[in-house]
Amino acid sequence: MEKTDISHEKSGQSNAQPSGQMSGWFSKKADRLFGANPAGLDESARGIVVLVIVGVAVGLLSGMFGIGGGTVIVPALVWLGLSQRNAAATSMLAIVPTAISGVISYATCGDVDWLAALLLFCGMFVGGQVGSWLLSRLPELALRWIFVVFLVFVVANQISFVPSRDHQITMTVVTGICLVLLGVMIGTLAGLLGIGGGALAVPALSILFGASDLIARGTSLLAMFPNSITTSVANLKRNLVHVKAALIIGLAAAVTAPFGTWIAGEVSPRVGSIMFACYLCVLLVRSVFVAVKATRSAHIGQVSA
Repeated sequence: MEKTDISHEKSGQSNAQPSGQMSGWFSKKADRLFGANPAGLDESARGIVVLVIVGVAVGLLSGMFGIGGGTVIVPALVWLGLSQRNAAATSMLAIVPTAISGVISYATCGDVDWLAALLLFCGMFVGGQVGSWLLSRLPELALRWIFVVFLVFVVANQISFVPSRDHQITMTVVTGICLVLLGVMIGTLAGLLGIGGGALAVPALSILFGASDLIARGTSLLAMFPNSITTSVANLKRNLVHVKAALIIGLAAAVTAPFGTWIAGEVSPRVGSIMFACYLCVLLVRSVFVAVKATRSAHIGQVSA
């Protein structure tokens, strides 16, 4: 009887050992491929539910407005315990499946200007490098207030300007150059302020280049897609990304993005403009809050000095 128990015990240990080794092997492979997840995130059932809800909301916003959703993802991840830096990097990876789903939805309906998106991305890529270079050379406080003023201008234009649903971008040499320059400007601001490009690209494509509201949104998502991939690869190499959180948000967003695209097509351009203006107003309030907080900190620093 004792021999049988011992043999069963040894058998159980031998079965458990390979299982544990296999689990450890997969864990090591995952860490080697993606890097260890940053610490601090609430991974309880409550935290997972919050991530799913954020993903659902981001997918709807992305499909409706042609944005990446970083302005929603980053504050939520910080609230769940990630640092600002890790939250921004995780958000960028979550945007990849979100943008893919949104682009497919818009492209299926013919609402993507592929050449305009390519030119915009080229400019954004260059602008991102310029923004990174300028980041340590220009006063961040002044840039934040410039962005606030810019958002006020965009919101005012969104309320007063109603895009046509039938217009397309008329491509000429001058238009192509202007699209690249717009991309440089958007990429520079993104590099300096850590913002997404959609909130700037969508109104600019409609107001400056005459794109319909739907084409502006589909083209914006396509232009952001390769940029989010290249940035995410760099972030993964630096172990800045919480891959699990990014996948949960991104996959949930990918499911709901087509529904957001459907809503965008069902509402009139006027209603769509007002809805987008409301979203920009939320972003404006947050930007003003951050700028005021930075101004107070700078003032306190000067007084202390």
